[in-house]
Amino acid sequence: MMLNRRDALGLAALAATPLPGSGVTPVSQTDAPPDPAETIRLWPGRAPGGERVAVTPRVVERSTDPAFHDRFAQYTTEPLLTVLRPARPNGASLLLIPGGGYKWAVVDKEGMDCARVFAAAGVTCFVLRYRLPGDGWAAGPDAPLQDAQRALRLARARAAADGLDPARVPVLGASAGGHLAGMLTARTDATYAPVDAADAGSFRPDLSILLYPVATMADPFVHAGSRRELLGEAPTAEAIERYSLERMDWRGAPPAFLLHAMDDPAVPVENSLQLLTALRAAGVPAETHLFEEGGHGFGIRLIEGRPAAAWPGLALAWGMRRGWITQV
Repeated sequence: MMLNRRDALGLAALAATPLPGSGVTPVSQTDAPPDPAETIRLWPGRAPGGERVAVTPRVVERSTDPAFHDRFAQYTTEPLLTVLRPARPNGASLLLIPGGGYKWAVVDKEGMDCARVFAAAGVTCFVLRYRLPGDGWAAGPDAPLQDAQRALRLARARAAADGLDPARVPVLGASAGGHLAGMLTARTDATYAPVDAADAGSFRPDLSILLYPVATMADPFVHAGSRRELLGEAPTAEAIERYSLERMDWRGAPPAFLLHAMDDPAVPVENSLQLLTALRAAGVPAETHLFEEGGHGFGIRLIEGRPAAAWPGLALAWGMRRGWITQV
């Protein structure tokens, strides 16, 4: 059926109401939702520039509650996409890039949990597990961007075979993943040599959804941990300039959706405000939602019963107006 504006706004309740497949699991449940079985390796062989990489991958579970997972992936050497396919796909896709301060990449909170909500609206979701800049990759701070560019290209290249629209592939990034999603959107330079036919396609997403993004690398509003992991202990002024989203050239970029809590203690709201100013100056359409409370890193589960729980419905309604979501 077609999704009208009232229906789209009503999807905000998905973030606060336990629904099958929504990723919002009540404490009374005994088991977390199972992981999807479908994964896609990003690279046909080894990831580029790994000659000096000697880390051992690990995935750590932080949750002690069987009702939900709270995992993070660290020292990733084989980046991949985990695919969540909806029961009734509507042709739209979404690349999700979770946060983790560039020290690790969370798996559930801003990955699987969010993907289940969007899959409930008919969106085919690709959750990215990316390499980290401090692990010795030759590309250094561009290693995560290599994975993001490759992931978007793969999702777009596979679209026709999967019955999806290659022109409806947005990106959703949260926290440091929002920084990575922002770089994926703003930068137009390919960061790796093509490896197959998929790399003939564009890596620029059709829309960008940035949740409490790490945007600036400059004081006083920088998230110091993300900057340290990305650029080192004492980055140059040139590196800070190059990797600050608000200082990038956003001309020609697709529309953006920004979300931030005013009381965010980790990534100050000025990150989104400065980025919004840059988007407006570049003529990029941008919708922005600021919530009085919510803190940082709330994803879906940690915002239950609070005003910011409306964000998935707001993002879907925005996407509907932008032609991303057409039906469920």
